[in-house]
Amino acid sequence: MRDIIAVTVKKNPVKYCLFAICILLLTGFEVWAHFSLLPAHKWNIINLKKIDVADPGDFSLAVFGDNRNSKYVFENLLRLIDHDTDIAFAVSLGDMVQKGEKERYRWFLQQVENNLSIPLLTAIGNHERQGDDYGLYHDIFGPLYYSFKIGNNCFFVLDNADGKWLDRKQELWLANELEKSRNCDTRIVFMHMPLYDPRMGRDPHCLGKQASENLIRLFLKYHVTHIFVSHIHGYFQGRWKGIPYTITGGAGAGLAGSNPDHYFFHFLKVHIKNGNLDVEVKQVPSSYEWLGRSGYRAWTSMYSFFRFHGIQALLLLVAAGLVMAIYLRE
Repeated sequence: MRDIIAVTVKKNPVKYCLFAICILLLTGFEVWAHFSLLPAHKWNIINLKKIDVADPGDFSLAVFGDNRNSKYVFENLLRLIDHDTDIAFAVSLGDMVQKGEKERYRWFLQQVENNLSIPLLTAIGNHERQGDDYGLYHDIFGPLYYSFKIGNNCFFVLDNADGKWLDRKQELWLANELEKSRNCDTRIVFMHMPLYDPRMGRDPHCLGKQASENLIRLFLKYHVTHIFVSHIHGYFQGRWKGIPYTITGGAGAGLAGSNPDHYFFHFLKVHIKNGNLDVEVKQVPSSYEWLGRSGYRAWTSMYSFFRFHGIQALLLLVAAGLVMAIYLRE
């Protein structure tokens, strides 16, 4: 066997050399991905400390979800938020990246730092769990669920990215935090997946039934003021058993339908004053209408893939081509 390989190498020295270079480069990319520094550490903890509200009883924040490593729409959205001087901070409801990989997080945070000057907080989405599951997200952003308070307004950021249930530890934590918030003027919940899918389709995009029922009972018991979620790529609002909710999944990922009443790129401007909430929908202009819904989804998927894995894909193609060339010659 060694003699056969040696003879083949001797006959095709240039091709084998190029093949070896491709393999070394591919290995190098994997080593870099594993050992390179994190793009951030404890992002949410740091950004919570940066929130500066002049009047804790009268302020605004921005809420959005599901940009999924998109570029132009998302960066335009960030700039629109940044140009609104009323907005004190922003909250992303998850699916910030197509997959939980270090370089994808790095680019997302570069987009934020280049286009947004106010603090950004995040909730984890199901796409962040793809790849390194919770580990990488936790290392970069900090706790998977947390709460904070501005004036007499209480906020709860939850992890329901599993899609089936909240773990028992988180449920107990949430019940305890809500109990401590009884004297708050508002109790506002941020999480990725909706409790229920308002579209009533055969394939609901929402939390599992039992988990939803457990949460809604808890929210009703403690008089939650408003629930903000994403996951469905569009805009919906209504009430879940009397509690107001808003679904905002229009931050740049491909839209889930064509009805202009629900499916458009947008973010929410939430104004809180004396315990009252006003939710304003802010549309984000897009120059991709000519592509159509399917065309835009294909474009964003291809752009994301080639931005993060284009060189590796090319090296694999070259390596495969060299193997084929050597094999066919033999």
